[in-house]
Amino acid sequence: MIAFLRGDFVYKTPACVHIDVHGVGYEVSISLHTFSRIQHLDKGTLQTYFHVREDGQTLYGFFEAVEKEMFIQLISVSGVGASTARMMLSSMKPEEIARAILQGNTRQLESIKGIGRKSAERIILELRDKVGKTIPDSNNSTLINNTLEQDALNALIALGIARSAAEQAIKKVFVSEPGSDSVEGIIKKALKTL
Repeated sequence: MIAFLRGDFVYKTPACVHIDVHGVGYEVSISLHTFSRIQHLDKGTLQTYFHVREDGQTLYGFFEAVEKEMFIQLISVSGVGASTARMMLSSMKPEEIARAILQGNTRQLESIKGIGRKSAERIILELRDKVGKTIPDSNNSTLINNTLEQDALNALIALGIARSAAEQAIKKVFVSEPGSDSVEGIIKKALKTL
């Protein structure tokens, strides 16, 4: 499994990017959401998902881990393929899709090309319980963009701490000591506030 790629973006379109990783070029399919984040970058890191089917293999790339998580959730739904999931992530942000699922908003999902009423209902039915646990709703939590903060958040979640509690603890650390410069230090201080 290829978890991520870090390298130079040598070719970019709204549908795919070629990444040069130490002389090896990877073709990665991306959503418009990811393209909007990398279009002005010359290099960077993409979270990846390697999709294998009988008739081909495709590497999908995501600028944010939350987008990758939503992609994986969507393709787990019967009748939703990787192309449809990518189309959904091109039409809406991961948080917007999560909100539509949690609120049972079939109309919003139907507005996406390739999603009919039955598909929208199936997505809501199958993902409502899962999405609330794994994808943050932008109304209830703030996505942390800073890499140190994100790494600390991921570590705290891996330790079994709820996302919302972990985010609050990290925010407290950064408010009290804005110059924190190591993930380990942030985690230790955050654990003390819990």
